[in-house]
Amino acid sequence: MVFTLLPALWPPVSRATAFLLRTPPKPFRSQHLLFRSLLTSASSPSTSPIHRSLVTMASAGIPTRRDLLMLGIETSCDDTAAAVVRGDGEILSQAISSQVLLVKWGGVAPKMAEEAHALAIDQVVQKALDDANVSESDLSAVAVTIGPGLSLCLRVGVHKARKIAKVFGLPIVGVHHMEAHALVSRLVNKDLNYPFLALLISGGHNLLVLAQNLGEYVQLGTTIDDAIGEAYDKAARWLGLDIRKGGGPALEELALEGDPNSINFTVPLRQHKDCNFSYAGLKTQVRLTIESRNLCTDDIPISSATEEDRQLRANIAASFQRIAVLHLEDRCQRAVEWALKMKPSIKNFVVSGGVASNQYVRTRLNHIAEKNGLQLVSPPPSLCTDNGVS
Repeated sequence: MVFTLLPALWPPVSRATAFLLRTPPKPFRSQHLLFRSLLTSASSPSTSPIHRSLVTMASAGIPTRRDLLMLGIETSCDDTAAAVVRGDGEILSQAISSQVLLVKWGGVAPKMAEEAHALAIDQVVQKALDDANVSESDLSAVAVTIGPGLSLCLRVGVHKARKIAKVFGLPIVGVHHMEAHALVSRLVNKDLNYPFLALLISGGHNLLVLAQNLGEYVQLGTTIDDAIGEAYDKAARWLGLDIRKGGGPALEELALEGDPNSINFTVPLRQHKDCNFSYAGLKTQVRLTIESRNLCTDDIPISSATEEDRQLRANIAASFQRIAVLHLEDRCQRAVEWALKMKPSIKNFVVSGGVASNQYVRTRLNHIAEKNGLQLVSPPPSLCTDNGVS
């Protein structure tokens, strides 16, 4: 998820990022730091050949965006993805291999996910190259996600990127997963200018940031326990849904059949006047409700449920979704107010990440945007979830 970073050509990175590009990744902590630009300007004699090629590329002059050709690799969690994109934003190809570990293990098992990535990475990258009708020798650089994510999974992508870069003498671009989610909208919305407010919502993170410029962000709110995507996945699993295509889509579909006001769940953090998120308590409310209704969801999947049982599950799903998104609305409204005080020129509210594919979420957050005179901007669903393009 890198191509929106190209105009800033080679700003410095942290020592941790430079280290990751030279050696196998170490475990990442799931914490939100202010985003940093993730290209390198290394110049010391000890700099690796890969890093020196970045300097050579920069000193040789900035090529036209059309001439830049990037291979992107993403293996941060349970999807193996690759894409080829031109520097002007034209997407030449996308390839992805999705794992179904969530169904069997009730969540992503890092070691199993690593093995699945290792089996799929060569084929996925080759497919992206073939579909774009290019070869490695045509590339300008290789971009790869280096975090946040599961360290075992990230290692697979970094290893593949380093291998290609070494063989073909290409620079490596290390990509911050969440910054890429924030900036991918600029790839498909050419008129999206700084500053803007961004909400990033996925299985592992909730994050509200004021994007003032490339590499300049103010964090307004973050996840203090579980992210909304995690809550959707767990609720879907507890309700006995088919989650082979993801817990979020399955729960959103079932919620259409239910009454969103039937279960009186409590909105998280209503008493806290900040922009942080918490979904652990709402998850617990859902679990206790299922248990109190004596639903045997572990033994009876939704496909085998009686009509009455299915309706009850649909009511729980709809009520959960209403409160989960209402929590988003509360925090976003406060964040909009804060952001407009800091940067009155803000015109756009960007919503990205896997959960941004949810149409109910988009509709409700569009109300927040319109209420405050902002334009809601969100990538197409294929660029919301993890992918090699962004």
